Amino acid sequence: MRRLLGWLAVLWMGWSGAALAAAPKTVLVLGDSLSAAHNIAADQGWVHLLEVRLGKMEPPWRVVNASISGETTLSGRHHLPALLARYKPDVLILELGGNDGLRGLPLDAMKDNLAAMIDMARQAHARVLLVGIELPVNYGPRYRDALRGVYADLARSKRTALVPFLLEKVALDPSLMQADGLHPTAAGEPAVFATVWAQLAPLLQ
Repeated sequence: MRRLLGWLAVLWMGWSGAALAAAPKTVLVLGDSLSAAHNIAADQGWVHLLEVRLGKMEPPWRVVNASISGETTLSGRHHLPALLARYKPDVLILELGGNDGLRGLPLDAMKDNLAAMIDMARQAHARVLLVGIELPVNYGPRYRDALRGVYADLARSKRTALVPFLLEKVALDPSLMQADGLHPTAAGEPAVFATVWAQLAPLLQ
């Protein structure tokens, strides 16, 4: 009987260890319409391209896309605690602030919201990739520079990885942007993915 119980204990330990080893690591994307495949098929967006890329890794990672069109840093701050508790991500891609800027919301509040989300993620043992955005030129250089500075300042003070401008490779190419001038076309999404991947890949090691 003892021998049987010992064998069962060894078998259970081996099974539980294998189950833990097989559990995929998770990347959580918290963003706005730029990460929610606005006006294109979901499987054409950069987040889906990331999911395909991470699915080929050994062991594979999973991607949870919690991006919502129209999301601001304040609404993201409210949503993040439940997302961290549910998905327990290893990496958080934080792509918010564009809607704050487009609405002319106070940048101090935006910075405070982003800082709070970075702190939440760190407390949940997740690494953070902060993804910045820039505004159209009609917003004027003062506000545009200040928005850009929010991301740069946070990356320095919080020591987070940073994508300075998500649309760096597509924003000035009309053939890769939708008619609204704010969102990439499906043809532009691979370039957006490449911009994110350059800063994300080191966090996955």
